[in-house]
Amino acid sequence: MDGFGVGYKKLPKVPIMERKIVFVEGPLIVGAGPGGLATAACLKKNGIPSVILERANCIASLWKFKTYDRLHLHLPKEFCQLPHMPFPESYPTYPSKNQFNSYLEDYVEAFGLKPKFNETVTDAEFDDNSQVWRTLSVGKDKKGEFVETEYVSKYLVVATGENAEEVTPSFEGMDEFGQLFHSSQYRNGYMFKDKKVLVVGTGNSGMEIALDLANYDAKPTLAIRDASHIWPREMLGMSTFKVAVFLQKLFPIRVVDFLMFLLTYLFLGDISKLGIHRPRVGPLELKMRTGKTPVLDVGTLAKVREGKIKVIRGGIAKLADHAVEFMDGTIENFDAIVLATGFRSNVPTWLKVILP
Repeated sequence: MDGFGVGYKKLPKVPIMERKIVFVEGPLIVGAGPGGLATAACLKKNGIPSVILERANCIASLWKFKTYDRLHLHLPKEFCQLPHMPFPESYPTYPSKNQFNSYLEDYVEAFGLKPKFNETVTDAEFDDNSQVWRTLSVGKDKKGEFVETEYVSKYLVVATGENAEEVTPSFEGMDEFGQLFHSSQYRNGYMFKDKKVLVVGTGNSGMEIALDLANYDAKPTLAIRDASHIWPREMLGMSTFKVAVFLQKLFPIRVVDFLMFLLTYLFLGDISKLGIHRPRVGPLELKMRTGKTPVLDVGTLAKVREGKIKVIRGGIAKLADHAVEFMDGTIENFDAIVLATGFRSNVPTWLKVILP
C-alpha cells in the first residue's frame, strides 16, 4: 500500500486498421460519468434509446482512478443523487468515494445501461447538409486492432465534465526536483510520514490532501498564490451549501454573499491571520463570473491553527534538487510536491462547433 494510484492510459498514436459507420437511434452521449449516466437513464425512462461512449474501461473513471482515499462527497447526498434513484438510506450524509462508486454501479444495473468502453472520441462536427452529428471515435475490435468508428446521430450530448484532463503548471527545474506529481496520483499520506511535502493549490483537493498528510504525520505546507473563499462544511446544523441555497430564495446574490461572509467569519474567524485571504468579489458572484466554487473546510484550518500544516503565500519561481524557490526569493527544501492545480475540460480538442 502506498500513496499513489494508477489511472487509465491515454490512447497511443497508432495507424487505424479499419473504419466503420454506425447510425445511432436517439442521442449519442460522450462520457459515462454521473452526468452521462443520468442523461441515459432519463432518456430510457421516457422510452428514448441512446448510446454512451466512454474512453476508459469503466464508468466514472475520474472517481475510480484519480481521487484520494479519504474523499467523501462535499455536499449532502440529497444534492448528489442521480434522477429516479436516491442513495440508500444506510449511506451517511456525505458518502465516501467507494460508496459513491457502488451507487453508480447499482444505477447502471438498475437502468440497464451499457456504455461502450475504451472508445476515445477524437472529432465531432454537425453536418449542416444532412442535419446530423458525425462523431469519430477510436477503439479496438475483438482482435485487438484499432478501429475508427463514425457515429451518426441526430443529437449529441457532451457529458465529459470539467475534469477530463489534469492541469500541470510548468516550473523551471521541474525535471531536477525529484518526487513531483499531480493530485490525481495521490492516494494517501502513508509513504510520506515525517516527510516535508509542499501542496500547491488551495482548492478542495489541495486543502484536503494537506489535511490527509497531516493525519499521516507528514509535514505539509500549503502554497497559496490566489485568494480563496473558504466555507465550513456545515453551519447552523445544516450544510453550508444548503444554507446558501435557502438564502438565494429570499435575497439577491450580493445580499446572500454578504450574509455568507458574516456567517463564515462567525464560524471560521479571521482566516487572513492564517495567511489565507478572501477575494473581494463575493463567493456566489465569483462562481457566476468564473465558475470557481468556494472551498469547503473539513478540518484543514484547524490543523493550520495547530501548526500541523504550514502556509506559505506566493507562487513558485523555480525548482532544484529537493529545493523550492518562491516568488519572494525564499528557498525551502521539500521531499515531495503535490500539484493540486486542478483539471480542465478536453471538449475544445474534439468538438468542432462555434459556440455563441
